[in-house]
Amino acid sequence: MPIPLVNSIASWFLKKRFHQIDLFLKYPNEVQEELLFNLIEKAKSTEIGKLYDFSSIKTYEEFASRIPVKNYEGYRNLIERSRLGENNIFWPTPIKWFAKSSGTTSTKSKFIPVSMDSLEDCHYAASKDLLCMYLNNNENSSLFTGKSLRLGGSKELYRENGTAFGDLSAILIDNMPFWAEFSSTPSNKVSLMSDWETKMDAIVNETINENVTSLAGVPSWMLVLLNNVLDKTEKTSLFDIWPNLEVYFHGGVSFNPYLAQYQKILPKKDFKYYEIYNASEGFFAIQDKNHSSELLLMLDYGIYYEFIPMETHGTPNQRVIPLSEVEKGKNYAVIITTNAGLWRYKIGDTVRFTSISPYRIKVSGRTKHHINVFGEELIIENAENALKKVCKKTKSEIVDYTAAPVFMEGKEKGAHEWLIEFKTPPIDIDYFNELFDNALKALNSDYEAKRYNNMTLNKPKINVAREKLFYDWLKQNNKLGGQHKVPRLSNTRDYMEELLKLNA
Repeated sequence: MPIPLVNSIASWFLKKRFHQIDLFLKYPNEVQEELLFNLIEKAKSTEIGKLYDFSSIKTYEEFASRIPVKNYEGYRNLIERSRLGENNIFWPTPIKWFAKSSGTTSTKSKFIPVSMDSLEDCHYAASKDLLCMYLNNNENSSLFTGKSLRLGGSKELYRENGTAFGDLSAILIDNMPFWAEFSSTPSNKVSLMSDWETKMDAIVNETINENVTSLAGVPSWMLVLLNNVLDKTEKTSLFDIWPNLEVYFHGGVSFNPYLAQYQKILPKKDFKYYEIYNASEGFFAIQDKNHSSELLLMLDYGIYYEFIPMETHGTPNQRVIPLSEVEKGKNYAVIITTNAGLWRYKIGDTVRFTSISPYRIKVSGRTKHHINVFGEELIIENAENALKKVCKKTKSEIVDYTAAPVFMEGKEKGAHEWLIEFKTPPIDIDYFNELFDNALKALNSDYEAKRYNNMTLNKPKINVAREKLFYDWLKQNNKLGGQHKVPRLSNTRDYMEELLKLNA
């Protein structure tokens, strides 16, 4: 099909959809409130609906006072019953799919319910919106003349009791219309391979002769795949293999540590990077402009949002607020109520609002993944930005990293210990450390105060990790590929000690 025709069909869909997007841009709080009461109405006859008497809820205040905020542990028993085939527990339509997610570090798997509503109105709707927004910003795109190279953690689906569980990407692939496979590579058969290392070889062999126009996947794992492609073809630029490649849709982990490495293998200046924010629980936000670092919060995907200001998170004074009360520049923990039956569910992510008209965000970290042993409140966003700045200055490149506290002993001050695997190490690690310490001080006033004259914190301690340390650690823990991530910051030394032992 000629490019102008494909793009004009896409823009026709876009115009129809833009009317709805325009609605939530102009009336975000009204759209969210209407969505909430639609969810309550739909679920009023479920077990949860009867428990909290959804039928009598008429205001947000009643909803918030009646239904407690819970994490996965608070839902585990209900979800297990649902997995065994019981219906109408937390959502009125049967839940047939559960996205298996171990999060970043948890040893216990989570099984996140995925309803037909959330598949259609959230995950698939977001994929269409992402393409529409991209085409709206790039009218001369040749995206549809080739294929999208998708990299998911697609393990096989395990069926039991009439329900199925597997990685979210496996569920999405399993339920896609048959024609969708024609626009993607690798084939569903390869995408759904369970052994990660075998799958990587199969993907390389299947995709190098395709006309790939876009990439989609988690930056850390996609980089491994792309380097394998370059090794196999003995090329240094991906454009020598896929000359029509024009955009990379990425999410799952921060892109900051990887950008320089991508720019090296994708050397065209007009190559586009588009960030998305999705998870097993739902698809939340999309980069809606070229060369932007902000994500538009999508307010009509069947997800109602609430937030906990991080300064009160986990304290007796913890506050939960609706979207209408958030402030620009503040960090918040995210709470969602969804069209898959998660009610006031704490997903564990933190976001910072960069704009409130419209609501745009940046993902700033995880509620559990920060270091605040000494009152320094160091978050992932601080670490990523500091590392990006210092790597640029020292011409170094990072593969992966983690950090943990060094606890005070006797008269010895505390510190942060970092374990960093470099692709290109700095010439002088002490100079790197000095720049890094100063960058963290500039980004975080609490850290700076604790570092002042080594009052509470000594300077950071940096260990250089051996090659493939983090890969081997993930493999040892059966966490290769997909959405599996290395824990960046921790208030304990558990991961650090495991990794240091493996690094010896």
